[in-house]
Amino acid sequence: MRFSKLFGKTLRQAPAEAESVSHQLLLRAGMIAQEAAGIYSYLPMGWRVLKKIENVIREEMDKAGGQELMLPVLQPFELWQQSGRYVSFGKSLFTLTDRKEHTLALGPTHEEVITDLVHRYVQSYRELPLFLYQIQTKLRDEPRPRGGLLRVREFIMKDLYSFDADETGLDKSYQSMCQAYSNIYARLGLPTMIVEADSGAIGGKDSHEFMVITETGEDEVIYCSNCGYAANAEKAQFEKTVILSRAKNLLSLEEIATPEAETIEEVAGFVGVPTNQTLKAVFYFADGEFIFVTIRGDLEVNETKLRNALKCTELRLATEVEVNEAGIVAGFASPIGVKGVKVIADDSITSGSSFIVGANKPGYHFRNANYPRDFQVDLMADIALARLGDSCPKCGGELSSARGIEVGHVFKLGTFISERFGASFLDNDGTSRPIVMGSYGIGLGRLLAAIVEQSHDDKGIIWPLSVAPYQVHLCPLSLDKSAVLPTAERIYQELQKEGMEVLFDDRDDSPGVKFNDADLLGIPLRLTLSPRTVQSQSVEAKWRTEKEVQLLPLDNLAVQVKELLDEAARSQS
Repeated sequence: MRFSKLFGKTLRQAPAEAESVSHQLLLRAGMIAQEAAGIYSYLPMGWRVLKKIENVIREEMDKAGGQELMLPVLQPFELWQQSGRYVSFGKSLFTLTDRKEHTLALGPTHEEVITDLVHRYVQSYRELPLFLYQIQTKLRDEPRPRGGLLRVREFIMKDLYSFDADETGLDKSYQSMCQAYSNIYARLGLPTMIVEADSGAIGGKDSHEFMVITETGEDEVIYCSNCGYAANAEKAQFEKTVILSRAKNLLSLEEIATPEAETIEEVAGFVGVPTNQTLKAVFYFADGEFIFVTIRGDLEVNETKLRNALKCTELRLATEVEVNEAGIVAGFASPIGVKGVKVIADDSITSGSSFIVGANKPGYHFRNANYPRDFQVDLMADIALARLGDSCPKCGGELSSARGIEVGHVFKLGTFISERFGASFLDNDGTSRPIVMGSYGIGLGRLLAAIVEQSHDDKGIIWPLSVAPYQVHLCPLSLDKSAVLPTAERIYQELQKEGMEVLFDDRDDSPGVKFNDADLLGIPLRLTLSPRTVQSQSVEAKWRTEKEVQLLPLDNLAVQVKELLDEAARSQS
């Protein structure tokens, strides 16, 4: 490809609204263009990278036994009603009405369609296990698209679905897919950590995410270096140590004045106890219902855990007006004596005794509050947010924290979808059983962005050879000098003849502009031709990852470059 003909322009500065590193660099490199919030066009350079990522994924899926097909983006809304998942997807599910007033959904995922399809075609255990996948456009009405390709409303995704006869088969399929994912990330030069994850709207009993650890990640990973436990902060658990052993004879509940002490820190300081000797109150609306949450004062509410415990679709903090309308005295509230509202408690309230809690009137708190003597709750669950320094739930070691980008998500769906669609099989005894399912997704655009987030410097992108838009950046300087342009043209043709992908910078620009663009675009190997090198019958070869330059003779240059690329590919594999 000749640079002068390349569609898309490099930019010296990123647009002000581009916050993440990948968003900035992909825009500056002319690889993507934003059309609207969370909606992007892939320009030719970016599309080449995406197609290479797609090929790596396809090869590993095929190697693992996957059969590729293509499912429709338009889906009958009745399928979503049949699965019941239109509720859990909520407003993120795009819907439309056709000219016959029939409601359709724009697929955010394809469990419904693929299960309906398998229901019609699979009858016997002899047809299992089965792995079906596609690489297809998905649409989700994200409430806050951000980070460029990291959080979008339209995206290309590889989704594979496994179908097994039993849980043992699912476990085997799940491990097979996890290994295939690990192979993909290795080929893309992406070190990943596999972590426990929340299943979210997809559902299922277990799920794991593959995380690229990077300071710019939008997710928090909680992990233990001692035993290897790792989980997304949305899912992470921790050992809630007992703060104060429960005495045999509990002290009586006592009302105490706490003027101008409303926050946990203020109350604890006023009374003279640590914050873990208090209970805090937090107020939410869950699917339109007011929720009173109580949790130990030193902990924070994990809203994902709370949403799962309540089995609700929408969860938000209650406003001050809504708290007042519920008859709650903010700053002095506790479950003691509260009526007419649902009370949810974190199980940390059982890890101590004689807590300081609100007395439900301004300026007063209770001392020596104990559950269940002094108050009851409607639901008890683990709804606390794990944090750096907490104790590991597996080994008791100290938990660490890191930022990460999710580049893959796998789910053990079980039978809840297959049962709703009647997707069953006859076993060897002739008994009908529901098919056991798994779901495995990789967002290609997010993966592309993660590669940039992980592999860049202050000059631009550093593409791994496996997915670089071109392998070689041919950069001739001083094209007005008589010998440079014809020599560059000859090299360009020779490299292409040897099967190499070459971006030929044939622009009549200064060396500074050309070198800056070469660093920004991040093509692995740059070949620089100048009047000086032409005179010495050589070319400068420089890897994007290195500072050193080596001289290669022009004689037999294509063979030498091919050897360099092959050696680099072997070292990265």
